[in-house]
Amino acid sequence: MAVGATRLKRVIGAVTAVATVAFAAACGSSDSGDAASGGNVTLEFAQWWGAELPAGDLDKIVSDFTAQNPNIKIKLLSAPYASTKQQLITGAASKTLPDVVGLDGAWVNDFAKQGAITDMSKLMTDSNYDASQLASQIQVNGKTYMIPVVNFVYPLFVNKDLLAKAGVAKTPTTRSEFLDAAKKISALGGDVKGWALPLDTAVPNGIQNDVMSWLWASGGSMLQDGKPALQTPAVKSTVEYVKSLNDAGVIAPGSLTMKEQDKVEKFTNGQVGMMIDSLAHINLIKKNAPSLKFEVAALPAEDGYTGKRGIPYASWGIGISNSTKHKAEAFKFVSYLMSKDTNAKLSTIANGFPGNKTAQPDFGDSDPLFKTAFDIYQQGYPANEFVGLPKSEDLMRSFDEQLQLVLTGKSSVDDALAKAQQSWSSVIG
Repeated sequence: MAVGATRLKRVIGAVTAVATVAFAAACGSSDSGDAASGGNVTLEFAQWWGAELPAGDLDKIVSDFTAQNPNIKIKLLSAPYASTKQQLITGAASKTLPDVVGLDGAWVNDFAKQGAITDMSKLMTDSNYDASQLASQIQVNGKTYMIPVVNFVYPLFVNKDLLAKAGVAKTPTTRSEFLDAAKKISALGGDVKGWALPLDTAVPNGIQNDVMSWLWASGGSMLQDGKPALQTPAVKSTVEYVKSLNDAGVIAPGSLTMKEQDKVEKFTNGQVGMMIDSLAHINLIKKNAPSLKFEVAALPAEDGYTGKRGIPYASWGIGISNSTKHKAEAFKFVSYLMSKDTNAKLSTIANGFPGNKTAQPDFGDSDPLFKTAFDIYQQGYPANEFVGLPKSEDLMRSFDEQLQLVLTGKSSVDDALAKAQQSWSSVIG
């Protein structure tokens, strides 16, 4: 297991280093040589998608576009999510974003208010684009700044071998069953634990994906009429449940500084039995651990809950830099990615759901786990209340800081939620 961990970490680190250098060198340079090349345009496209897809798949989709549009070249800047996020935040602040950018819905409000990404509503109107084919659009003040290209649900990933070895007969469907299974897996000893919880405050999306997901799975909400509602019984129950997992010693060590990629690595190496994670990582897990037997399932709900279960989701969103001189060409590339056939192909190889509602993923060629997740998705509803909120990363971070105080015994649940409520109210108002 240790060899696999080292190998995965080295691959991620190498990709990050290369992409960071490429990103830094490329930003602001896409216009160079355009005039001298007879009107040809080079668009830089920064995203984390290429790092999560099978090698070469995103390049092939881009090559098909450039074959159809020989005057437009696409320069891919690919890096893992955390690295891409940091680079884009820096680029947005300095107005040096690449021409086309992969976006997380959590960043959109801030980027739009900074004037870093462009209003795509106008670009759609100017190009007579049929927006009715889009499954969704992320807007700020009625203007579209992000189009979700592929949508991913975050189901429960379960290591079937560890479950069986621990004597757990079935995948847990309730909170009490999950706690019981996590205890039995942790009792196997060694470096194995039941669950992984990434709470690094530098990249606080663990609050969205790994904490609030327990709330949404039981039909709860962290908002009321668009305002923070963190002192409700539902939110308190969620935090108390996470605390109970921590108190039981079933969470993988290092959670306070763990990032999402660390969580995936631990699951891949058989060090945790269960995690809540994106379907986008199926390819990465199978590449690095082809013999690992795992399945996906709906998130466990509160005992006795019978309603529909919210399932967290995230999108590979796309936006266009407000400073690019090639908005029309950039939107042409966006339109291509959102076209029925291309969007179906991209969502299939990514193990996600199409952003074009007329596109149909090919279940025949996709991983069987994708079909299972699609069934889970259809039986519940997509839930991510952070999308579109102002300073959503800061909201996650302030909640993260309070949760860490709870888990380290420095604060009560009630005090932590009161302080998080106060912090959120100052942002959302």
